[in-house]
Amino acid sequence: MLDFRIDTFLAVCKFMNFTKASQYLNITQPAVSNHIHYLESYYQIKLFYFLGKKMQLTDEGKILLEYARTLKHDDIFLKRKFNDMKMKQELIFGATLTVGEYMMPKVIDNFLSNQDNMVLKMEVANTKELLNYINEGKIDFALVEGYFNKLEYDYLYYCKEQYVCVAANDLEIDAVKNISELFSYNLIIRETGSGSREILERYLGECNLSINDFINLIEISNINTIKQLVKNNRGITFMYRIAVEKEIELGLLKEIKIADLSMEHDINFVWRKNSVFVDYYQQLFKLFSK
Repeated sequence: MLDFRIDTFLAVCKFMNFTKASQYLNITQPAVSNHIHYLESYYQIKLFYFLGKKMQLTDEGKILLEYARTLKHDDIFLKRKFNDMKMKQELIFGATLTVGEYMMPKVIDNFLSNQDNMVLKMEVANTKELLNYINEGKIDFALVEGYFNKLEYDYLYYCKEQYVCVAANDLEIDAVKNISELFSYNLIIRETGSGSREILERYLGECNLSINDFINLIEISNINTIKQLVKNNRGITFMYRIAVEKEIELGLLKEIKIADLSMEHDINFVWRKNSVFVDYYQQLFKLFSK
């Protein structure tokens, strides 16, 4: 059973403010202070300090936060597992947009064909949001295409997908030597927090370039809308080939070859670090494998 003072600590970390934490938990501010002081006394550490007027976590506080997040996630998971024993089993997981729309339909179909007593829920969001959902215990695990802190999460390599530049089929250019030759086009790109956007940003950063070097940025959170705009020659985009292979085959879109861009990226199966349910996640990974 999760100690209620750990819940208080997590609330304070969420808001970095004792007053907001007390309102969120519906307890008094002195109670919040007492809970934090108890944890500091129990572990013989200092959890917070102030830099000016801004509350900060100490190094010890950061360690406890990672432990508490895993503990909270496992506590939520365990309560649901006990509930599943009384009724149908429930599996809640997350997937990034590309993975959820273009990989999961077949995988889920195969999974359900072997699991006839399962309530399955899939949350589709960007990598940043899914990692937060894991931390908060809203999902059990996630399949993500973006970067994540490997010190905070355990993971298994799921698959590798090719990352490409895509344009309208009637665009006169087919290949370039350097990505900078494309800066005269609008860049249609996913929102901040998206794994596919972060891949491009990191690649450009390594070349001392930026997405802001493109003549104009158009941010769209929906993959199909991005593809439609690119078809209409409103700009170019970068995404996983699996998301556009059908349109490329039909001649609606085309890949622009970039001599200095040959990129594949890992899709990973991710859950909280040091979870006591690691064996269960490894079993699920095998069931979810393509």
